[in-house]
Amino acid sequence: MADKSQYFVVKQKAVPEVLLKVVEAKKLLDTRKAATVQEAADQVGISRSSFYKYKDDIFPFHENARGKTITFVIQMNDQPGLLSDVLKVVAEHRANILTIHQSIPINGMASTTISVDVLPDTGNMSEMMEMIESKEGVQHLKILGGE
Repeated sequence: MADKSQYFVVKQKAVPEVLLKVVEAKKLLDTRKAATVQEAADQVGISRSSFYKYKDDIFPFHENARGKTITFVIQMNDQPGLLSDVLKVVAEHRANILTIHQSIPINGMASTTISVDVLPDTGNMSEMMEMIESKEGVQHLKILGGE
């Protein structure tokens, strides 16, 4: 029986340095700032074997999200206009909102679940999540999953 691939979404600070360097090396190759794998590996300070070992298993979140549905939950203060500000960030990144569910606020805090369709022209999803998370009044953002 073949093993199914499992995917995890982790914050950058939890990713081992070698994997982040593989992502850097891939970017160098994609932007042609390095002509060969050896050159890219040398520039970021990893071995060629490390690059080949992990190259197909690590990628920035936004690269693999195209054509998928991403669902995330936001804990936010119950204040006028905050949900509108969050939705504006989603619109600015050209992600298509599929569903929005907001709970009745309890103790001044609301939980909102949003599902978005990541289109071919959708902007950087990691940047979108960071912008939402940095909004004043947003207490927590968690990605629940993607399809």
